Amino acid sequence: MSMIFFACVVRVRDGLPLSASTDFYHTQDFLEWRRRLKSLALRLTQYPGRGSAEGCDFSIHFSSFGDVACMAICSCQCPAAMAFCFLETLWWEFTASYDTTCIGLASRPYAFLEFDSIIQKVKWHFNYVSSSQMECSLEKIQEELKLQPPAVLTLEDTDVANGVMNGHTPMHLEPAPNFRMEPVTALGILSLILNIMCAALNLIRGVHLAEHSLEVAHEEIGNILAFLVPFVACIFQDPRSWFCWLDQTREPATPDPNEESSDSPIREQ
Repeated sequence: MSMIFFACVVRVRDGLPLSASTDFYHTQDFLEWRRRLKSLALRLTQYPGRGSAEGCDFSIHFSSFGDVACMAICSCQCPAAMAFCFLETLWWEFTASYDTTCIGLASRPYAFLEFDSIIQKVKWHFNYVSSSQMECSLEKIQEELKLQPPAVLTLEDTDVANGVMNGHTPMHLEPAPNFRMEPVTALGILSLILNIMCAALNLIRGVHLAEHSLEVAHEEIGNILAFLVPFVACIFQDPRSWFCWLDQTREPATPDPNEESSDSPIREQ
């Protein structure tokens, strides 16, 4: 009876899957545990070394060293020592096949999918070879687990990572600061009025000159532009005064009574 159902190799720093076994079980429970394993892979930096998360029917075991981690979905009847022995064997096989440079430069998921053939061989060996033939390896792992027990994760721990799946990290939203322009001074208002008057005067003079110069030589066009250009310049001379004046005509926003002012003193305890 198979005790190891699925195995994969991931990069620790970002949870990128490098290779995985290609035999899938399409039951709803198994797919749910595949989702948990994928989300847990994104948080392996928080759990260096070995760790396990157990449920009613399945359990997840992982073992990481350096920037490579091996993970497996096993039956609950699978002994922890056997699962970690399998993962350690898988880790040695993978690091012997690919150097750290290739692993670090991998940019797409399952860049080393051909490693699946080795995963299948190692998985078959642990599923169907008697424990007596692996006694030495299992005893070594059991001693290590006694000296340094693996991290025990709950199902809630595997669900917490769902918020950061697919590279989406949780965002803490804060209200944007409310910036307002400084109020226009009396001198600014006077400047704005004079600009409007000058612009209107230039426009009137330019239009009046244009009416009498349509049939005149092209030299007169320069005279028309001499009034129209100052008109445009007056319009754009002090746009800040326009925006400040418009901003003052708006009603101020009503403060939220539930928000404390940033300038309020700290309350004494």
